[in-house]
Amino acid sequence: MSEEQKPSPLRLRRKHGEGRRPDVSAEDGARLVRAQSLHRAVVASLIASVLFCIAWVALAAMTNRVFPWMTIVLGAAVGYAVRRAGRGVDWRFPVLAAVITAFGAVGSNVVVAASTTAAEYGTDTLHILRAVTTMTWPVFFDEHWNTGDTFFAVFAAGVAAFLAPRKLTRRQFHAMRLWRGPSDRH
Repeated sequence: MSEEQKPSPLRLRRKHGEGRRPDVSAEDGARLVRAQSLHRAVVASLIASVLFCIAWVALAAMTNRVFPWMTIVLGAAVGYAVRRAGRGVDWRFPVLAAVITAFGAVGSNVVVAASTTAAEYGTDTLHILRAVTTMTWPVFFDEHWNTGDTFFAVFAAGVAAFLAPRKLTRRQFHAMRLWRGPSDRH
C-alpha cells in the first residue's frame, strides 16, 4: 500500500473539500455583483416593514397588550427580505436593512400607540394618525417611547444587518475574492 492510501492515525479527517481551489473565475464574481439589486431590496424591506406593522397592530388589538420585543421580529423580517430580494454582497445591503428597521421600529411604535389610543377614545387608528401634529411628537417620545424601545430598535437593526447580506458558498466567496483583485487580500 502506498502512503497516500493509508491515512495517518494522528491526522484529523478532512471535512470540507479535497484541498484544491475551486474552478471559478473573476467573471463569476462579477456575475454575483451584477445579480444584486438595491432597488428590489428597498421595495422588499418597505413591504416587510408595512406588513409587520399591520401584524403588530392586529396582535396588540387581539391581546390588549403591546409587546416591545416584537421589534426584533421586524429586524429579522427586514433582514431576510433584503437578503432574498436584493441578493447583495456588499456593505450597502446591511446598512439599508438597519436603517429601514430603525425607521420601521419608530413607525410601528407610533402606529401601535395610535391604535391603543384609538381604542381608548372609541375611534379608529387612521383618525388618530391624521390628528398628529408637531406638538404630538414630544408627547409621544416622553410618554410612550422609552429606553426599552430604543434597546429593541437598536438590537433589531443589528439583527437586520446581520441577516441582510447574501450567504455565499465557498465557490462564490472565492469568485468574489478573484473579482476584487489582489488589493483585497491581507
